[in-house]
Amino acid sequence: MNTRDYIALEEQYGAHNYHPLDVVIERGEGVWVYDVDGKKYLDCLSAYSAVNQGHVHPRILAAAQEQMARLTLTSRAFRNNQLPLFYKELIELTGYDRVLPMNSGVEAVETAIKLARKWAYRVKGVPRHLAEIIVAEGNFHGRTIAVISFTSEKLYKEDFGPFTPGFKVVPYGDARAIKAAITPNTAAVMIEPVQGEAGVIVPPEGYLSQVAEICKENQVLFLADEIQSGLGRTGKLLACDHEGVRPDLVILGKALSGGFYPVSAVVGTEEVVGLITPGEHGSTFGGNPLGAAIARAALKVLVDEGLIENAAKLGSYFMERLAAIPSPHVEKIRGRGLLIGVVLKQEAGGARRFCEALQAEGILAKETHENVIRFAPPLVIDQATVDWALERIEKVLSMD
Repeated sequence: MNTRDYIALEEQYGAHNYHPLDVVIERGEGVWVYDVDGKKYLDCLSAYSAVNQGHVHPRILAAAQEQMARLTLTSRAFRNNQLPLFYKELIELTGYDRVLPMNSGVEAVETAIKLARKWAYRVKGVPRHLAEIIVAEGNFHGRTIAVISFTSEKLYKEDFGPFTPGFKVVPYGDARAIKAAITPNTAAVMIEPVQGEAGVIVPPEGYLSQVAEICKENQVLFLADEIQSGLGRTGKLLACDHEGVRPDLVILGKALSGGFYPVSAVVGTEEVVGLITPGEHGSTFGGNPLGAAIARAALKVLVDEGLIENAAKLGSYFMERLAAIPSPHVEKIRGRGLLIGVVLKQEAGGARRFCEALQAEGILAKETHENVIRFAPPLVIDQATVDWALERIEKVLSMD
């Protein structure tokens, strides 16, 4: 079967909830992927930052294979020997008190919302079922009913109401708007330190610090969704680290498993995560031994191989070189570390055609919000490969 055959099958039998580039990948190694026709591509998306450690990293693969041969699932009705070690190592890495493990990123977001609401009722004294959470315009925290209830993207919610109450939406990057939105019933502020899906939007310098201070002054929790921006992607372990900010809860996912398996978690303080009691929240697969073993290996790879430092160094280099390209189509370059957005002018004709042209040149990137090309290669990339990519990117950005 070739590319056309696989695409025909997918179009015939699958729900049309994605609009992927027409490439059918069958194998990956490091920063490279290969399609069913034998063509080689540089992956500049990293499965939306889930593959920070590179495709099929040998150390994570070995840990997965070893654990799969021993034990994959017990449910949380019993204990397993991998989960406590995962807890300990994640806490030692992040400096928090407790971990609540889940599977997908949006499950971890829902978990953080539940924790914040319980804290509001049991600690802050908000009247029951009146807790409010402040979020930012342009947010992307997932697509469950609760989460799309506070999205500002019309496509995500238009046909899926009624919606979950209890959320206020304010402009992103505006700390004063957050302060103005706080009421006695405010439980938390939940934001992304860098908005990835919105087009790689980096907030103004000092924004995160201001939000943290506002939350502290008003007895409000600060929740950071670091599912895409965390675990090295921006050149720090967490994107909040760029301002030395320590949220009450941090939401992790994607690269927590290096792309091998769905693993997510909420890490946070004893005051908040310690409130949860048996039966209030859980998951059959959340915290399973296979996921825990994989996550342990994924975290070790990030640290041992200097991938966080590499993201900082090559991210700066990548953005500087992109900014120097004399393209008539580019409005600006923005990003942090190896999470980079090339913002195109409105008259450029949209980012999709540029992504398709990049595919023809052997680079896989993806458009976001119509006029932004996102570049987010695995953190194992080296400078020679970045230079190889830049030659082709410049060619594409210079086309008519």
